[in-house]
Amino acid sequence: MKKEKHILIIGGGASGFFAAINAAINFPNANITILEKSNKLLSKVKVSGGGRCNVTHACFENQELIKNYPRGQKELQQVFSQFSTNDTVNWFAQRGIKLNTEQDGRMFPESNSSESIIHCFLEEAKKYNIDIHISEEVLELQSNESTIAITTNKHNYVADAVICCIGGHHQQNNYAFLKKMGHTIDELIPSLFTLNLPQSKIKELMGLSVKNGTVKVNGTKHQYSGPILITHWGLSGPAVLKLSAFAAEDFFKLNYHAGISINWTNNLNEEYIKEILSINVYAKSLVINSSMFDIPKRLWEFLVLKSDIQVTKPWNELSKKQLNKLAQTLSNDMYNMQGKTTFKEEFVTAGGINLKEINFKTMESKIIPRVFICGEVLNIDGITGGFNFQNAWSTAWIASKNALNKIS
Repeated sequence: MKKEKHILIIGGGASGFFAAINAAINFPNANITILEKSNKLLSKVKVSGGGRCNVTHACFENQELIKNYPRGQKELQQVFSQFSTNDTVNWFAQRGIKLNTEQDGRMFPESNSSESIIHCFLEEAKKYNIDIHISEEVLELQSNESTIAITTNKHNYVADAVICCIGGHHQQNNYAFLKKMGHTIDELIPSLFTLNLPQSKIKELMGLSVKNGTVKVNGTKHQYSGPILITHWGLSGPAVLKLSAFAAEDFFKLNYHAGISINWTNNLNEEYIKEILSINVYAKSLVINSSMFDIPKRLWEFLVLKSDIQVTKPWNELSKKQLNKLAQTLSNDMYNMQGKTTFKEEFVTAGGINLKEINFKTMESKIIPRVFICGEVLNIDGITGGFNFQNAWSTAWIASKNALNKIS
């Protein structure tokens, strides 16, 4: 049977393949083509979760799910009502890939390898005869009366619909063809990153972590709790990464120079910490050997010395001033952030196509009819833990469902 319609997908990443496969299922009489600018397919899928691919997160209530996105919460309510985390789990299960849930809620393929997901996508693409072109960059889109003309560095195409899945980028020139057609690109700034503390000796404790601390940016409303990891650069871990995502715009304005304070006891206040510490005031044991609040021994020693308490000081010789200083250090430990480091290879960018220019019922552009936008090219980003992939799957599924419909 001759296929009369053509859907062209820009981007050979997670959302691109998901859009292409589902478009082929929804419109079996259409030709589907994927154009990938680089010479690699599904590169972010490959490195996600340390090579295991963090497919999604075990958050099945949409109202809770959207709280993990610093930008795009309102729009994602409508998106996730159409394709949810449950739908993602079922989609992969139908293709023989069971997802296992880890203690922190992240979901990975049972194989613990991103190759399972990559193999699934490539096999599905082969099954539905999807054409895949690598090293082909889209230079221009031109909207005609009923089609879209696409110019690349190699060929010219005509499509009935285009689904744009180019991912998130740091540089505006990656969005040039979309800007040329009238789309607004919100300022591109890094989202997930670790905090550099070049002047602090705490870096000497790299590898240590606390299970539940609270980290905040001084002078802002941003503070988040969770595990905190000390690295050879400074601070990382889930609490820090969440802070970096939700405070991305403030960090950018501050040029990544900011006062950071940490409560190593999670959210216990200074007065309550004093009460707990004062239980020891009659003890003859050394303060430095008496780690409390589930703080690792070496970190406790560091914090005790930072509180001007000598190595040889027993609890029963601690002055009130020293006790107060220790309580203050434990609850409000101050550092100077000077710069950031990208979180592994999993860079995420805040910014992208302005959300007011998209119809989230269909993912169709309000600026360019028959062009659909999905994934991280939108000004939507999530914290670490599978949330960015869930956005990719859901928006791509909606675009693929509506690509050849006349809904605008």
